[in-house]
Amino acid sequence: MSVFASLVAHLADLLQPLFHASATAAAIIVFTALVRLAVHPLSRAAARGQKAKARLSPQIAELRRKHGKNPERMQKALMELHAKEKVSPLSGCLPSLLQLPAFFLMYHLFSSARIGGGPNGLLSHTLGAAPLGDRWSDALAHGGVFGGAGLVYVALFAIVAAVATFNYRRTKRQMAAAPMMSDQQMPGMGAMGAMSAMTKVMPLLSFATLLTVAWVPLAAALYVVTSTTWTAVERAFLYRDMPAANALATAM
Repeated sequence: MSVFASLVAHLADLLQPLFHASATAAAIIVFTALVRLAVHPLSRAAARGQKAKARLSPQIAELRRKHGKNPERMQKALMELHAKEKVSPLSGCLPSLLQLPAFFLMYHLFSSARIGGGPNGLLSHTLGAAPLGDRWSDALAHGGVFGGAGLVYVALFAIVAAVATFNYRRTKRQMAAAPMMSDQQMPGMGAMGAMSAMTKVMPLLSFATLLTVAWVPLAAALYVVTSTTWTAVERAFLYRDMPAANALATAM
């Protein structure tokens, strides 16, 4: 944790001439962008996998026609098809999973009063009037929604809402364009109705990021907002030639 704290502090020192008192907040955004840049090759590979799965839609439809009343046989047939075509049904999950350690490091760094045996000086750094170690509840207690710290959260909520709305509309268009894909059963997903239920909930999951931003320390919220925005832009680019693809993939 002390090594990670030193990395953030070093980035902040480099950015201080440009961002002054908000240099640490800028360092968190840069760090998040570097993490996402490192994971980008996996995101591209995941996109290729999703496009490959889209090409299998006619074959999957045929399997559903033949084995729709036998979920176990359906799952086995799907696994065999994916193995034959060298497509992983979980290919889109890996980039998100690899980002979790960086998020938890950021969360714990700005939730810990002491780092490396000494006081955690990063907690006093701010973005505007909001300390990076504080949460939305602290901002509400010191000035309210439209106080100095509260306005920082208003801006973050606005960004998250805009990104979530973009993801929601895009996912709904994808699902409308490919209804067969949106309710197909994938290996390991349980009963046939589970995926159908998931398709109704998935477009709304981006809005859950609002709860995360409100609950975690501001530094971790910056990580989440930056990563979520990156994901929206990245997916729009990677799937620009495939409007009906990957309707069920997550947006984080």
